[in-house]
This record gives sequence, structure tokens and C-alpha cells, in this order.
Amino acid sequence: MFHKADMMKFASLSLTALLLLTSAVACGKKAAEPAAMEGAVAETTESGLSIVIGLNTVEGTVKDAKGSYFFMDEVPGFDVCVTGPVEGGDAAALIGKPVRIKGLFNKDLPNLLVAQSIEIKEGEERFRSVYTSTAAAAPQDFFNQKSRNEYPSLALTKFDRNADWEGKGKGKAFGALVPGTAGAADRISIMGADGKEVGKVIVDSKSTFAEFYAGKLKLFDKVWFYLNIKDSVDKALRAKSKEMFHADVVFIGLY
Repeated sequence: MFHKADMMKFASLSLTALLLLTSAVACGKKAAEPAAMEGAVAETTESGLSIVIGLNTVEGTVKDAKGSYFFMDEVPGFDVCVTGPVEGGDAAALIGKPVRIKGLFNKDLPNLLVAQSIEIKEGEERFRSVYTSTAAAAPQDFFNQKSRNEYPSLALTKFDRNADWEGKGKGKAFGALVPGTAGAADRISIMGADGKEVGKVIVDSKSTFAEFYAGKLKLFDKVWFYLNIKDSVDKALRAKSKEMFHADVVFIGLY
């Protein structure tokens, strides 16, 4: 037979087991919930427009474009991309045109709508289709801004101090783009903390996405360049030109 103390101990153990079981079931249900459900509001733009997970319909006038990318003032904070040709060429064919877009958004591609259809407005109620797609992935050269922390700020202090960049692989540097002349490569004039030029970076290539952002930020003389660092310039040439190393530009931003 159970004594009173034994019965109290049994009741206490039963209650503890019940609480643990309830907690485990609740955690299991929570783990099974999706991180982001389709149709859930994910972002609200400065203009009050709600962007949801999944398909969105937006309208506006294309302000600027390059290659596969364009943006509209009516959807601030977001770019739109196409994954194939647009009637009339690439996205640049849409500049200045009023459009209606159906675009996919997911949290893994922040600030980007992947266009599924584009229609040009040709009258009060008339639209003409110029693009359709079922692709959900971004173009290969899209720079996911979640990757910014993979490009730490480079402490470039002197054009002949190789340790400032060699072995880094990736990094960002503040400066101004100097277009090449007579077929020469562009250079980036790197600025130090005192605002004076430290040296130059030879631009071997710029991604289309980087060029798209260069256009968006054309009112700014100096910006941050996100670089895949390549070979150092030969020391003998460096002393004369202050050119430090070669790099590919993958993104351009204000920070």
C-alpha cells in the first residue's frame, strides 16, 4: 500500500512528466511551423506598399535599368530582375515606360522581385505583355546583400603596403571610379581617412549588377566598392602609378 508521502511523491512525478510532455508537443508544433508562409507580409516600403512572400503585383514607371535589372520609384527599396529577354531587348527597353509587374519575393533574396510577367500600359485600361517567365532564381551576377559581411572594410593605408590586401580574398574599399580612356581599364581611386588618395585599384571587370548600382548612385562622387581581390601590381610599376592590385567589382553601395 502507498503511504501518504509516497502518494504525494507519485503525484509530483506525474505532474512533472505531464508538463514535460506538453512542452515537447508544443516545441514540436513550433518547429513544424514554416519560417515564412506564402502570402505573409514580409516588407512594407517607405510608400506604404506591402510586399508579401510569394507573388506580388506592382505598378509604376521604370526609372533606370541595366541588363537584367531595373527599379521604379513606386517600389522604393526594391529592385526587379528578369531572367530572359524583354520585348525590345533587355530591361533597358523599359526605361520611362509605365508597367504592371507580377514578381516573386522570398526572404532569401532581400530587396529583389523576380519578374514573372511584365506588361506595358498603353491606355487607361490597356496593357500589353512584353515578358513572361516561370523562373524563381535571381540572375547569376546578383549580389545578395546578406553577403555584405563577407566583404570587410579594407584598411588600405599605403599603395606599397601589400599586407593591406594580399591574402584577403574579398573586401570593400571607399573611393571614386575613374573611367579608363582609349580602351584602358577603369581604376578606383581609393580614399584614406583624411580624404586623400591612398592608391588605385585596377578594375578587371564589373558585374552587370554592380554597373546597375553605379547608375543608381550616380549622384554620389564616392561610394563603397565590393571587390574580389586578384593579383598585386608589380612593385616597379606601382611606385610610378600608385596602382595596388587588380580586382573584380561585384557590388557598389553607400556603405
